[in-house]
Amino acid sequence: MTSEPHPSVRRALITGASLGIGASFARRLAADGWDLILVARDAARLDATAAELTGRYGREVETISADLSTDDGCAAVERRLAAGSPVEMLVNNAGISLNTPFLRSTVADEARLLRLNVLAVMRLTHAALGPMIERGTGTVINVSSVAGFGVPMPGSTYSASKAWVTNFSESIGQSVAPLGVRVMALCPGYTRTGYHERAGIDLARTPGWMWLQADDVVDEGLRDLRKGKLVSVPTWKYKLAVAGLRHAPRRLLRGVSRDTRGRVGRGHG
Repeated sequence: MTSEPHPSVRRALITGASLGIGASFARRLAADGWDLILVARDAARLDATAAELTGRYGREVETISADLSTDDGCAAVERRLAAGSPVEMLVNNAGISLNTPFLRSTVADEARLLRLNVLAVMRLTHAALGPMIERGTGTVINVSSVAGFGVPMPGSTYSASKAWVTNFSESIGQSVAPLGVRVMALCPGYTRTGYHERAGIDLARTPGWMWLQADDVVDEGLRDLRKGKLVSVPTWKYKLAVAGLRHAPRRLLRGVSRDTRGRVGRGHG
């Protein structure tokens, strides 16, 4: 039997941890002295990431190779959240977008998007909150997107899934705050993670000023977490954009979304 960890040891579990925003969270938290549990589908890439972090920062890094769009994948992570050394932070970062309009998509693909972007976030948040509430401390960060703020993109279910993540996180965050636990939605805009290229999404016409760096998204998200925010929108330009989206007439939003059809895809890795 392993001994209980020293009280000063903090441990974070990060999904989608081998690339993009998930990998940035892993680097930042390891540099800050956190031990890590990394979750992703690609076992080889996951192990390479773990070895790099251990070598650079000297932190303990566990890995779980799991497809969170499946029941078995979610169950494997739920078991780790419920047993073993305590997890003080959960970062739900794994997610997908479909580079196919809904009418040309398949039910199987749409169901996979919902299982990963919505169901997995709900299941892992639920699994993490029980032990956190019992200890009276803990944090859940659910990576969402500015695409979820009132932008119904024609034929896309991605923005709908992210609207759910943001609303869910804000709602649960309010209910658990008096219990010493924090839940926050992190809502970046376009972020350079390599995801769009891998998904075949052409964003060549997207202006350079709209792009964020994953490390900057993580830094601002953690700052907003320390401030007690329930929703974090990194950078002033996207804060202004979200404020506009929340107050703009629906007819205007529909016109803008038609003009930018196919350009608002997943913003994180």
